[in-house]
Amino acid sequence: MAAFGVHSHRCHLSKLPGLSARRSSSRQSVRLQATHKVTVLPGDGIGPEITKVALQVLEAAGKNHGEDFKIQEHLVGGAAIDATGQPLPEETLAACRASDAVLLAAIGGYKWDSLPSASRPEGGLLALRTGLNAFANLRPAVVLPQLADGSSLKREVVEGVDIMIVRELVGGIYFGQPRGFSANEHGHKTGYNTMVYSEPEVERIAHVAFDAARKRRKRLCSVDKANVLEVSQLWREVVTRVGKEYPDVELSHMYVDNAAMQLLRNPKEFDTVVTGNIFGDILSDEASMLTGSLGMLPSASIPSDGPGIFEPVHGSAPDIAGQDLANPMAMILSAAMMCRYGLNLPQVADDMEAAALLGLLPKWTPRIRGLVLLNLLVLLVATNWVVLRDTETFFDAFDFAALRFTMQLQPSLLS
Repeated sequence: MAAFGVHSHRCHLSKLPGLSARRSSSRQSVRLQATHKVTVLPGDGIGPEITKVALQVLEAAGKNHGEDFKIQEHLVGGAAIDATGQPLPEETLAACRASDAVLLAAIGGYKWDSLPSASRPEGGLLALRTGLNAFANLRPAVVLPQLADGSSLKREVVEGVDIMIVRELVGGIYFGQPRGFSANEHGHKTGYNTMVYSEPEVERIAHVAFDAARKRRKRLCSVDKANVLEVSQLWREVVTRVGKEYPDVELSHMYVDNAAMQLLRNPKEFDTVVTGNIFGDILSDEASMLTGSLGMLPSASIPSDGPGIFEPVHGSAPDIAGQDLANPMAMILSAAMMCRYGLNLPQVADDMEAAALLGLLPKWTPRIRGLVLLNLLVLLVATNWVVLRDTETFFDAFDFAALRFTMQLQPSLLS
C-alpha cells in the first residue's frame, strides 16, 4: 500500500489503491475502537473553509474503520490576535498539549502585516512548534502525473520524483544565541546571528531521518556546508556515526549549494534528505516547486513525544478567502498525514489520500472542484466506494458521474 509519507516504500499518490473494497456486511460489524482527541486550528484567510472540508472527509473516513474523533477548535494567528491580543493564547497551547494531534490550516494576512514582528500571526506558529517541542519537519515532494506539466522543469526530468525532506526545526541559526545588532564608534551598524547545533540535536534528527529512509527506498542524503562551517563538520560527523546503527540505509553527504543544483538537474537521485533548519527551509521550498503546485502539499512537524502538528505547505491566501476558490487538497492530505503519523490510523489515511485525488480532475473549474471536494468526496468515502488502482481509469470513471452530481447540487456553478 503506497502512502503519502515516510511510512511507505514509495510515495506516489497516483498509485494509491484507494478506498478498499469491503463487503457491506463487514461495515455493520465494525465497532468503535477509540476516540482520538484532535485540536484543530483553522487560523486565518482560507483556513476555516478548507478546515471544514478536511474535517468532513476525516469524519467520513473514520466511520469506515470505527474510529471516532473528538474535535476541539481554538484560535491561533491573526484570529487570535483580534480576539485576545496574542498570536498563540495560553488556552490554545494548553489544548494542543492535551491532544493526540494538532491540525493547523493557515495563519497570517495583510491585516496584521504592520504589527511588530514578535506580535504578528507567524509568531504564533513558531511559539506552537517550540511549545510542543516539534523538532522534526517532514516535507514530501511527490510529482503526480497529472501535475507534471505544471512543473517549471520538463516532464521527463520531474516525472516520478518522490522526495522526503527531513528538516531540523528548532535549532540552528534561527534560534542560536547571541543574535542582534551592534554599532561601532562610527555609528555603523552590524547585524549578527549564530548558527549552533549540539550533538544531541543532530542525533535526534538523524534518527528520524534514518527511520524515514528505512521505510522508503533506504537512501539518505545528509546536506551540510562542512567545507567551510564548523557546525556542519559536527553535523556530518554525528550523522555518520548514527548511520552505523542503520546498516541497511545507504548514507551520502552533499554540500548545500550542490544539493540545490542537483534538485533541479536530477531530482530523481534523491530519496530522503536530512538537513539543518535554514538549509531545510530553502531546499524544501525548492523541492516543492518541482511538483507543479506548492499549494497541494502537506507537512508534519513532530516531537520526540507528544502531539505533532500537521499543516498544509501553502499560506492563508486572504485574497481568495470566502469565495469558494480555495482547493482543500493539501488540507485533506495534512489530515491524512495526521492519521498516519500522529494517530496511527493508516487505513483512515489511505481512504483520505485516495479521496483527495479527485481534486486533480482536470476538467473542473476551481468553484466546481471546491463544491465537489466538500460534498462528493465525503459521499464517496462515507458510502465506501472503490477507487480504481489505475489513475487514468479512475478519472475516466468518475469524471462524468461527479459532474452530474455537481449539477444536481448546484447547476448554476456550471453556467
